Amino acid sequence: MPQLIGILLLIAYIFGAIKFLLGFRRTDFEGNQIGLALLWPVLFVMNGNYRKNFFKALKGS
Repeated sequence: MPQLIGILLLIAYIFGAIKFLLGFRRTDFEGNQIGLALLWPVLFVMNGNYRKNFFKALKGS
């Protein structure tokens, strides 16, 4: 069971990073796409502006 949870978390992490990278042009950010994509879980929890832009990247609004 713990392995399944770990695999699901890894899939969610990769999915979030890829979706953020694909929608990056819709955000207010400039540069450092890879760094922002790799740190997305931490930034999502700790930064309201990042959260807003992350949803922009995912939704396409």
